[in-house]
Amino acid sequence: MKALLTGNEAIARGAYENGVTVAAAYPGTPSTEILENVGQYREIKAQWSPNEKVAMEVGVGSAIAGARTLVAMKHVGVNVAADPLFTASYSGVNGGLVLVSADDPGMHSSQNEQDNRAYAKFAKVPMFEPSDSQEAKDFVGLGLSISEQFDAPVFLRVTTRISHSKTVVELRDPELTSVKPYVKDIKKYVMMPAFARQKRVQLESRLEALKAYSETTPINRIEWGDKRVGVITSGIAYQYAREALPQASILKLGFTWPLPDKLIKKFAADVETLYVIEENEPYLEEHIKALGLQVLGKDILPVIGELSVQAIARALGGSSAPTDRPAAKVPVRPPVLCPGCPHRPVFYLLKQLKLFVTGDIGCYTLGALPPLDSMDTCICMGASVPMALGFEKAHPELAEKTVAVIGDSTFVHSGITGLIDIVYNRGTSTVLILDNSTTAMTGHQEHPGTGKTLHREPTAALDLEALCKAVGVQRTFVIDPFDMEGLRALIAREVAVREPSVIIAKRPCVLIVKQEEPVLCIDHDKCVGCKMCMRIGCPAITHANKKSTINAALCVGCGVCAQVCKFDAIGKEVE
Repeated sequence: MKALLTGNEAIARGAYENGVTVAAAYPGTPSTEILENVGQYREIKAQWSPNEKVAMEVGVGSAIAGARTLVAMKHVGVNVAADPLFTASYSGVNGGLVLVSADDPGMHSSQNEQDNRAYAKFAKVPMFEPSDSQEAKDFVGLGLSISEQFDAPVFLRVTTRISHSKTVVELRDPELTSVKPYVKDIKKYVMMPAFARQKRVQLESRLEALKAYSETTPINRIEWGDKRVGVITSGIAYQYAREALPQASILKLGFTWPLPDKLIKKFAADVETLYVIEENEPYLEEHIKALGLQVLGKDILPVIGELSVQAIARALGGSSAPTDRPAAKVPVRPPVLCPGCPHRPVFYLLKQLKLFVTGDIGCYTLGALPPLDSMDTCICMGASVPMALGFEKAHPELAEKTVAVIGDSTFVHSGITGLIDIVYNRGTSTVLILDNSTTAMTGHQEHPGTGKTLHREPTAALDLEALCKAVGVQRTFVIDPFDMEGLRALIAREVAVREPSVIIAKRPCVLIVKQEEPVLCIDHDKCVGCKMCMRIGCPAITHANKKSTINAALCVGCGVCAQVCKFDAIGKEVE
């Protein structure tokens, strides 16, 4: 049977077909749908973890216990998971362990453009790169087998275009696999220095065996064409190269660490001009040049952003027919908080109070953009809380003008330890936890604070207020962010207090709990055209002919605009 699947759906199907027992992840675009789809196969024990490090540690524990395991995350998540990953490379596995890294060339939904192929080389673990959904599914099974054969975790690297593009996939029935027995072996699984030094030597032996495998595996293959042009490529870049240069000879690499040096040299010897086509870093190119081969790559192709058929054609003189069409004129559509979003009044007030705001990763990052303009920094998950302490340490005199803003899911991910740091190091920072009861930015996934598992089953809900008090923040308050007068007073009071404080602005995301309030409208007789209501950046409000108007189809009746209007022109009914 065949099906049209995205790469993420295909990876989930691959886990199901190849006997994965345990799967763990933290949601992050472009990887999120992997675990959401794995969750549909109830034979697999799937879970959202508080962060990627925990997901990886669950996966390592599961694999050592003997279960085939899948762990998934976006590229920056591997930074968080690197600690257990590098040591798991030493300890090895028992059941197969595949780590999916979903990279994001072009930064469609990421704060950096990180090429995680370097992680496989750094951690000395094998890596697979699929170029379509069929390979994404197949490489899960192959990765699990290689993981067990070579006693190592395996990288499966995809990119946004692989994760979200659909191609035809051949489905098959799942394998009948069982969890392997666990046998205690402290020299293998306890990485104290004496044992780790022995494993370090074994690591190099394993790498040599993997190099031999790389030379013979059929997923590294030559597709002969015109030998005047030879292309070495992998992943989605293979699809672009095949379309832009249909006559060229191609060495397609599906197993990209360790690389097949002999195969590369053989291919290079049989073509006149050798190119490397790859997105982001010159990962393949640098390795090939180190072999003493002449190759063209990043000197003619961009190191920034995604590749395309057109970009390759322009650089290498291939087929460029698509570029002959005029570019479509798409109107600019900047991202914006939803109508009725509970984050909007928070950022409006932070701007009014003229505070320095260390921000974080989530929907609320949009608070940095006009017209709210009320976020100063955004670095990585959880950074807002300790960064506020750092700013306070650098400028003690400005401590009462500084706040940190973080979401509930991000706080659980990596904000708790930062809050402990504030308390422990005698900081006085004020932290705002914007609790909308979901992981909203990636599509409303559950987390430990929602009281539901990945399967929407009831579970214990983390009490953020009690947690903050438990780590030493006695000044912890919960408030509805739509109570703007109360929230303004609370923020102003707490930033002035010289001890740590936490304000939990709690209201569910408007997309999961619909407002039941009637929509609002503007009395044009009272409206003076001051545009104060426009400063909250609500998509439901427009301004024309010196008057503001509310689009009833978008308004959810949150009442924020009515609270900022100084002329009582906004209400539920117009006399």
